Amino acid sequence: MKTFSAYIEWDPETKLYIGIVPGITGAHTQAATLDELKKNLKEVLELCLEESEETTKDLPHFVGLQQIEVGR
Repeated sequence: MKTFSAYIEWDPETKLYIGIVPGITGAHTQAATLDELKKNLKEVLELCLEESEETTKDLPHFVGLQQIEVGR
């Protein structure tokens, strides 16, 4: 079993959560709740990895997030 990190945003315009798994082409989805988003991300990840010729050992590894403050 492999663990992946997802980047999650809230879109105030659509009122949906958006999830993206960096480094996995096509691994993105949206949902009205975080629970639904997690379920959707799991499904899309399984499909992406099933269709991919890449092995999971060649995928990028999550390092972390940084907040950058600008003067605007």
